[in-house]
Amino acid sequence: MADKHTSGDGREDFNGSPLVVKVYAANGLTTKRTEDQKLWPRPLARKWILMLFIGSCLLYCSRMAMPICAVSMATSFHWSKIDSGLVLGGFFWGYCFTQILGGHVSDKVGGERVLFISTVSWALITAGTPLLAHLSSHTFALMTMARVLMGVLQGVFFPSLTSLCSQRMVEEERGFVMSIMSSGSNLGILLAGGLGSLMLDRYSWESMFYSIGFLSGLWALIFWLWLIKGLEVAPKRMETSNDTQWSLSRTRWLSLFKEPPVWYSLHSLVLHSIQDCLHFQPNPISTSVCVIFFLRAMMFTHMCAASTAYTLLSWLPTFFKESFPDAMESVYNIIPWLVAIPSAVAGGYISSVLINQGYSVGSVRKIMQFFSMGVSSVFIMLLSGAVTFNSALIFVSATIGLSTFSSSGVSVNVQDLCPSCAGSVYGFMNTLGAFMGLVLVSLSGYLIEVTLSWTTVFSLLALMNVTGLGIFLIFGEARRVDL
Repeated sequence: MADKHTSGDGREDFNGSPLVVKVYAANGLTTKRTEDQKLWPRPLARKWILMLFIGSCLLYCSRMAMPICAVSMATSFHWSKIDSGLVLGGFFWGYCFTQILGGHVSDKVGGERVLFISTVSWALITAGTPLLAHLSSHTFALMTMARVLMGVLQGVFFPSLTSLCSQRMVEEERGFVMSIMSSGSNLGILLAGGLGSLMLDRYSWESMFYSIGFLSGLWALIFWLWLIKGLEVAPKRMETSNDTQWSLSRTRWLSLFKEPPVWYSLHSLVLHSIQDCLHFQPNPISTSVCVIFFLRAMMFTHMCAASTAYTLLSWLPTFFKESFPDAMESVYNIIPWLVAIPSAVAGGYISSVLINQGYSVGSVRKIMQFFSMGVSSVFIMLLSGAVTFNSALIFVSATIGLSTFSSSGVSVNVQDLCPSCAGSVYGFMNTLGAFMGLVLVSLSGYLIEVTLSWTTVFSLLALMNVTGLGIFLIFGEARRVDL
């Protein structure tokens, strides 16, 4: 990490030193406030990145256990495609509810302990899923409940991670770090696919849940002993020099969002979280307009990208199993994610290089998102035709690999716009993505059951991608708006 970094918004970051921010008071005088945020020194940053990489890996192992085992479980419990879609989509019902809460709590008290508590919880529910399945004859209801609970417990993970990175990493390195986290997620999917294929062949689907639950619990224990135990993480809230002015500013913010259109009221939840991080707004109305447009583009694009990714994660194992029944599961459950890992790291590296060479942050975010959503949509559409197994594997691998570029695009854009409350805002936009993911995953099951074809599903996903990309290219921005 650089010893000294001067950003374009008038503040200087010193490694290990407080961040000094200039805030303009109502009388025109300039006062200085000290944020109690300290960047990680490099040795400590390496430890955190390694542990968060492994944590992201195990999180996705746990998340993918059900999709990998869905075909076997559907056969055992006599589920239809609609039933499978509802069970798989149940995760996103729970995932919607804790995103904002997780981000907000992480912004206030630090994301470290939130990550730990979250991991312990979903490790337990993962290991307990087979027990629930055999608890009674109402397996469908119990598995849906287990997926909802899994979503609730995992919903705080990435908002907490985003909050940590926005507070502890300099701007130039955030894209690369988030790409490392993304590659951890892809490694988790790869391991879930490989491990799941092996265990389904030699043992039973229950063994996969037991194994992943145990490993996740072990990670939480090491995380606590190595990095969390005895650590003081709660950031102090900055003092406000003019509480009256701040109260007036908040009132003007809120009154602005009582008016139509509907998007204004939708964003009021996000802006309320941002207000808790702000101290004074010299022009609340103009700032609100900036936040509305920039956050709207970022959130809508993230919603489209996330819902497309969630649908592919949930249904690709079933697509290959039914379209190519003679193909080896270990091949199509591993190869795409094997491609995704170096792709994610490469995307983060490319974004950092471009920024360091003088390209604007906003332009780099849009370039990365173009490959993530635009170029990948071409390969999604190619899946709609009559394809061989090898062709389908290539197209899916290209789609998954390119989609990882989003980690250096819209996924990190929230840290550009409002790093002081990135966890809260990321939680809100991840809620939108999870809700749309719920809709698309369930709708995909219905479309497959009714049309007996995957063409409609792939066409719908490509349309979602292109629409979200267009909005981001036109309205996206990377200028900080929370100061």
